[in-house]
Amino acid sequence: MTPRKTAFGLLGLVVLMVGMSFAAVPLYDLFCRVTGYGGTTAEGAGSERVLEQTISVRFDASKSRDMAWEFTAPDVRVMDLPIGQTGLAFYEAHNPTDRVIAGQASYNVTPYSAGGYFTKIDCFCFTEQVLQPGQTVQMPVTFYVDPEILTDSEAKFVQEITLSYTFYEIDIPVDEVSLAPAQPADEEG
Repeated sequence: MTPRKTAFGLLGLVVLMVGMSFAAVPLYDLFCRVTGYGGTTAEGAGSERVLEQTISVRFDASKSRDMAWEFTAPDVRVMDLPIGQTGLAFYEAHNPTDRVIAGQASYNVTPYSAGGYFTKIDCFCFTEQVLQPGQTVQMPVTFYVDPEILTDSEAKFVQEITLSYTFYEIDIPVDEVSLAPAQPADEEG
């Protein structure tokens, strides 16, 4: 093999590896949503059937170390509801600072085997949240546990599911920047 062919082969390999690294995140996300792997939840409409058997849903709230908001789980920390019935819970966020802060919530469901059966119909985590200084908001999540959970060899033994959210700060979205009050400039003097 000539040095030129070797160089082109190595260059092609580098291009392939860079391309695969960019494709890895969306492909992994798709894999998790389809399989429920890693506690990833499904999204959809309400369940068509409601069972008599109940399951407990526990709510958890946390924030990244750098997030200045106060973020709390619903007042009712555990909800017992029939499998297939739609539930509604409200998390609360408060911005105690004097600046506009944008945040995004990441979520997880444990045990992981239940992740594919925990379906969020609507959730604050689907969009970025922007809070003005001193603003407090109630953020709803509407969900149900799919009755198909009882057909899964591992998930059918789950008695309690924990829905956890972690908020982290993000850049203020471009469409929100114009709505944010101007930040005072640092004055020298």
